[in-house]
Amino acid sequence: MFRYLPKEAYGAMIDVIDNGAHLDRAIADTVAAGMKQWASEQGVTHYTHWFQPLTGGTAEKHESFLEYNMKGGVMEEFSGKVLIQQEPDASSFPNGGIRNTFEARGYTAWDASSPVFIIDDTLCIPTIFISYTGESLDYKAPLLKALKAVDVAATDVCKYFDPKVKKVSAYLGIEQEYFLVDEDICNVRPDLLLTGRTLMGHEAAKNQQLEDHYFGSIPDRVVEFMKDLEIKAVELGIPIKTRHNEVAPGQFELAPIYEECNLAVDHNMILMSLMNKVAGEHGFRVLLHEKPFKGINGSGKHCNWSLGTDTGVLLYAPGKTPEKNLQFVTFVLNTLMAVHRHNGLLKASIMSATNAHRLGANEAPPAIISSFLGSQLSSMLDELENSTDDSIAAAGGKSGFKSGLSQVPEIMIDSTDRNRTSPFAFTGNRFEFRAVGSQANCASAMIVLNTAVAEQLKEFKAEVDALVAGGKETVSAILSVLRVYVKKCKAIRFEGNGYSDEWKAEAARRGLDCETSCPVIFDSYLSEDSIKMFESCSVMTRKELEARNEVKWETYTKKIQIEARVLGDLAMNHIIPVATDYQNKLLDNVYKLAAITDKETAARLSADNMKLIEEIAERTAFISKNCELMVEARKAANAIESEREKAVAYHDTVAPFLDTIRYHIDKLELIVDNRMWTLPKYRELLYI
Repeated sequence: MFRYLPKEAYGAMIDVIDNGAHLDRAIADTVAAGMKQWASEQGVTHYTHWFQPLTGGTAEKHESFLEYNMKGGVMEEFSGKVLIQQEPDASSFPNGGIRNTFEARGYTAWDASSPVFIIDDTLCIPTIFISYTGESLDYKAPLLKALKAVDVAATDVCKYFDPKVKKVSAYLGIEQEYFLVDEDICNVRPDLLLTGRTLMGHEAAKNQQLEDHYFGSIPDRVVEFMKDLEIKAVELGIPIKTRHNEVAPGQFELAPIYEECNLAVDHNMILMSLMNKVAGEHGFRVLLHEKPFKGINGSGKHCNWSLGTDTGVLLYAPGKTPEKNLQFVTFVLNTLMAVHRHNGLLKASIMSATNAHRLGANEAPPAIISSFLGSQLSSMLDELENSTDDSIAAAGGKSGFKSGLSQVPEIMIDSTDRNRTSPFAFTGNRFEFRAVGSQANCASAMIVLNTAVAEQLKEFKAEVDALVAGGKETVSAILSVLRVYVKKCKAIRFEGNGYSDEWKAEAARRGLDCETSCPVIFDSYLSEDSIKMFESCSVMTRKELEARNEVKWETYTKKIQIEARVLGDLAMNHIIPVATDYQNKLLDNVYKLAAITDKETAARLSADNMKLIEEIAERTAFISKNCELMVEARKAANAIESEREKAVAYHDTVAPFLDTIRYHIDKLELIVDNRMWTLPKYRELLYI
């Protein structure tokens, strides 16, 4: 921008990006001209408004720079008007009834705080997406509002400790897990192609039980893919820092350096698209489904979230002075209060038909939101609860540990351990929200988290100010409120094994949200507390929330519906015919044995084959019957008008068939001649 914009326009844009200043349309033409010059020098011929509709992916419509001059010729043009605003068809995207088919108008509007970028020959302009009547139809618009809300609320609280603070930014670092499979093998698995996961397949004899893949040597083919991906990511301004093997065979992880939250979300959406493209160039298919393979670890996004001031202070980093420590504890406790008050809503923000397969398994955060703090911080809060003076314990830093080996330097031990079973863990200077799904748009979780914290900080400030107005000193007032918070949010703090059955019972006793039905979990968005939170922070209205829930329920139904159709098709047209062919071969063997031996010998020699013949008959009959029942269950669910009740019916009456039918198919896979089995097995899919 410094190179391509006049000084005045450059200064105005920096003010918009850094300080959230109003974007003046008067400079739009100037910015557009500079942007076009830069893009043209990179070989760009088209531009698009790049937005994030409620599909969970991204959308774009490419327009050429060419404009007709009404004299039989053309010229290149890119005005401030088309940079700032365009009009896609709002009724063709999920909208929850806000737009009807005959009411198509919607608008995209430039988000100047996120850099434009170039993919191939197209200039991509990040935008929000709203309806003709003003409701948001995307993830970016409410995210920007949530980030503004937490900025204002956190800045007000920071002024208790440092009056110079003018802005608080939310930061996000996203660890992205994924699987790679050979594209040629993937192409002959219709379930992988159409649903993103294997709807059938017995686990391989060797999977992850030896724990030898995690952090192991990266296969050469995968390294080449990673190198290419990292280069292309850096060209787009995405600073990938880490790469490694994950726990399951064929599973890997990458992580960029943390960035401002809105930018981190945009970069992750770009990155997922880029991963798919680069994988194809290397003969791979990227699987971003949260649970593509049964019996081994699934994939998620670990969202490392924090707040920082424009004075360079990370608000979740323990301070070296009493004031900084008090500020640290203030923000930790307010965050815990937000998570405690809205634990059901936070779970709803990361729940989906696909992520439901991963949550609650013994390899991912449980479907109960709790927070791990570590022994040191927990002790610090306990001391605060029981104290009566206006002081606060110092937060410990790292301590040394001597290994006893002279050639190994002293090991510095962090003040907190890690708890991989905790969905929302404090990890030293940030919170790690581990429950987000690997293919999800992180904005969904970040909208809820930032709004909840903003609401809580506003209420905290109101309580403190009331005490100060009543004659208390500010520090004393802050500590008085925090002592109450320590007691109130105790239920959300859990240091133990989140996978255990004991924790499920304990969480229910504490009053935490333990619901496991995905469609019912979505109800949390429409609780009066949730609506009040979103509306009081000017993030979303009741109408927007109701519309989004309609989309969530409808999406859930369609996901299960597609899986049921694919499984039924594969079962009836692939599995049963193959199993029957093998059964016929066994029968042929039995008849031939009977023809060349006496009855007693034939019976003895055919005993094992007869057992297999009977088992195949029983399992294929079960599969056929249950496929019919699954179709009937779908028909009954489809007749329900309410999107919520339809989704609940799909969860309760259709989804269970996916597991019961699969069980018998997987058993047949172990019986049927491998040469006849039409679908690649886990041993082919998982090992590159």
